[in-house]
Amino acid sequence: HRTGKLHYPTDVCGPLFEEELSFWGLDSNQVEPCCWMTYTQHRNTQETLAVLDRLDLDTEKPTDEEVAKKFGFEDAYNKGKVSWWQHLKPQIWSLFDEPYSSNAAKIIGIISVFFICVSIISFCLKTHPDMRVPYIRNITVKTANQNTSWVLDKTQTNAHIAFFYIECVCNAWFTFEIMVRFISSPSKLRFITSSVNIIDYIATLSFFIDLILQRFASHLENADILEFFSIIRIMRLFKLTRHSSGLKILIQTFRASAKELTLLVFFLVLGIVIFASLVYYAERIQINPHNDFNSIPLGLWWALVTMTTVGYGDMTPKTYIGMFVGALCALAGVLTIALPVPVIVSNFTMYYSHTQARAKLPKRRRRVCPVELSRPPRLQGQGGPGVCNTGSGKLPSSNAPSTASMDQAIRRMNVNRTITKDVILPKMGK
Repeated sequence: HRTGKLHYPTDVCGPLFEEELSFWGLDSNQVEPCCWMTYTQHRNTQETLAVLDRLDLDTEKPTDEEVAKKFGFEDAYNKGKVSWWQHLKPQIWSLFDEPYSSNAAKIIGIISVFFICVSIISFCLKTHPDMRVPYIRNITVKTANQNTSWVLDKTQTNAHIAFFYIECVCNAWFTFEIMVRFISSPSKLRFITSSVNIIDYIATLSFFIDLILQRFASHLENADILEFFSIIRIMRLFKLTRHSSGLKILIQTFRASAKELTLLVFFLVLGIVIFASLVYYAERIQINPHNDFNSIPLGLWWALVTMTTVGYGDMTPKTYIGMFVGALCALAGVLTIALPVPVIVSNFTMYYSHTQARAKLPKRRRRVCPVELSRPPRLQGQGGPGVCNTGSGKLPSSNAPSTASMDQAIRRMNVNRTITKDVILPKMGK
């Protein structure tokens, strides 16, 4: 009021301050630059809360009306004509897709996690040499005396038969789970296009494809290459995101930090190309009979290993100029990787802190008083505010001041009192 500058009080809620600016007819863009970050912080908070709403981290049980709206039989619910399948379908869905909805759903979730872990452990253990059985073949050979003999060939090994039965049991459960979740899903299209579900039924389908290939294509050459596609089964670990809110927050953190990660990859590629070219020509300036950098593509591998501070040591510069380039490459890699890391950590901390604070809130919150719409003017002859004609059975007059209106007025008075007390009066006193 005195200086013509608008500053943001840090002890006032952001949305409430915006309401005050709108009430007094002030433009929010007139906030001074020193307070702009603080003023817009609440908008970032609201965006974070909207993201957490989409992640579906709440464990509270929805109402019957919300369930009917989600599964598309809201009209039948309002008419009271809900069929047995419409009543059973949400229960099956919550049983298999919402692990924290009930004790039975927790048991189903534990069983699902158990089969996922068993499948991953079996997939890893069957490659161990002690867990494999030699495949013995009789090979006919000719001796030096032109006689025919045979020898046993044990060079090839196969996984133990027990792993096959374990995979059969696990994939039987995964197939049953996919079918039940697909049948009871509220939206078939959303179920099919979900990334976690795509990994699930591709991994399950790879098991049956592997069985068919072993049955009909095992005699072909390079048939072992087909086993490479079974690695998709390891991607079932992403199914654990349905059972852990921390994994959901971690994935959302990488999504929110996509710009920073893209910037990191860009500068990393730029540095790799520059230092690979520099070290290639630096090693050729002096006499170097043990030069490891015969081409720039080989230097790209060295630059990548050096900038990421891995340092395998398979390729090293031998000249002083090459060592100097290597030192610059290592320093540039440390700085390039370290710069976007605080942004990613800040995003994860923001999502995690909001999730923890959200978990401590009451399960079901509601307004103390509903927000009331603007009232029409009182006509002549009507009773005064708050008058109720009990004899005719009429409700109280709508012109009576509501508690919500009074609360809103008191809230504005408190904010105005705070601004006047802490900002305007000290300046006027000075």
